[in-house]
Amino acid sequence: MLEHLGYAIGLFASWVNLLAIGGGILCGVVVGAIPGLTGTMAVALALPLTFTLEPVTGILLLLGIYKGAIYGGSIPAILIKTPGTPAASCTVLDGYPMAERGQAGKALKMALYASCTADFISNLSLIFFAKAIAGFALRFGPPEFFALVAFALTIIAGVSGDSLLRGLIAGFLGLFAATVGLDLVYGTNRFTFDSPDLMGGLNFVPVLIGLFALPEIIGGVAKPTGGLPRTATTQGSSLSFAEYRASLKNILRGSLIGVFLGAIPGIGGAPAAFMAYSEAKRTSRHPERFGRGELQGVAAAEAGNSGCCGATMIPLLALGVPGDVITAIILGAFMIHNLTPGPLLFEQQTGLVYAIFMGLILSSGFLLLAGLGCIRFFARIAAIPRALLLPAVAVLCAYGAYAVNSSLFDVLVMTGMGILGYAMQSARLPVAPFLIAFILGPMFEDNLRRSLLLSGGDPSIFLRSGICWFFIGLTVLSCVLLARRNLRNRRLTCAAD
Repeated sequence: MLEHLGYAIGLFASWVNLLAIGGGILCGVVVGAIPGLTGTMAVALALPLTFTLEPVTGILLLLGIYKGAIYGGSIPAILIKTPGTPAASCTVLDGYPMAERGQAGKALKMALYASCTADFISNLSLIFFAKAIAGFALRFGPPEFFALVAFALTIIAGVSGDSLLRGLIAGFLGLFAATVGLDLVYGTNRFTFDSPDLMGGLNFVPVLIGLFALPEIIGGVAKPTGGLPRTATTQGSSLSFAEYRASLKNILRGSLIGVFLGAIPGIGGAPAAFMAYSEAKRTSRHPERFGRGELQGVAAAEAGNSGCCGATMIPLLALGVPGDVITAIILGAFMIHNLTPGPLLFEQQTGLVYAIFMGLILSSGFLLLAGLGCIRFFARIAAIPRALLLPAVAVLCAYGAYAVNSSLFDVLVMTGMGILGYAMQSARLPVAPFLIAFILGPMFEDNLRRSLLLSGGDPSIFLRSGICWFFIGLTVLSCVLLARRNLRNRRLTCAAD
């Protein structure tokens, strides 16, 4: 043990490794702060740079970019209602209303502190529980995934606002949009209208940008006061330790949710953020504040998506199975250096694994420093007059949508979703349920149909394991509690009338 630890310190103790972590995180924050430039794109572009680097240095560089991009996505989500990354889509719900009240600095700092705390917890989980958590994640087959996603879909009710009916309507619209493209099982066309561009379905990034950013731009142009300067004061922009401590419970719970979902391959940060947010709202004494600029909503959302970062490495290092798209790219970096992640990696390259763990622990501190430096720069965006800000955001949106696949069709998708988002806003239909259903819809359908194919149509396959029973029980319990809350709110409304 001590021999491996000494060798790991020798591998890691280099200014090149520190520069790789710090520089990677800083680049990731900047990339994440630009709508449309995702962490996946940044890690993929940086992969060739690792060819000539030492294995530890190259892997730490990619991990730094990954972690920085996840936090960086919260910056435009809070300031201009445009999530820089899909994982930051939940941060918009409370972050942007806080910025409108002149509390952009407070929201940005809470997002940073929650991200760093969750990232540190996620790293510790990777170090101490990698093999155990990865073994549990491997027990998930199609029925278990279906039960998990069914439970996750109950989040829709938690982010539906004042009307559950409007939230369900928005959710069904999201599920419909998710069916566009090739059938997941048989490969037949669905709602493609003979267009080859639609065969791959609607890309998530243009949909995300269109739903959140364009309605704000359209509304700013449509209103006579759209050219007035935006209110952005520094009053209330500092975050006190008491406020952080009050949010710590939600941060810790969101971190654990992120670790759990991040360790399951294919789930991702966005569902984890929404689930953490929903739990924070459900357990809050003032759930009515969520969606209107609640600081704890920002904390929960950022803890959920950042908690996934280290956890996605758990199945990669322990089993050789990538946890998401970015870790699949990082798997390529391992293979470039003739390293094969899995159980044998811990036996044959113990010093290398420990060196990576050392870098991961320090990465949370580097993220804090990079975030504090960037907040001072990016927070100035809140003071830009809307007459200048809205055209600039529109250009960024178009660029971000185009940059994903270098396709003008994605710009058209973004425009169409922007019009739909503005119509939903006018009809008081919440956007968050649409987005949740759009993300989870393909996973729900795919695992439902795969399970039924495996069982020959026998629905009892959904009760085959304790994991299925656990999540089905949570789904039923969640629905019962939601129904009770809805009835109670109706009675209170009727009594007030």
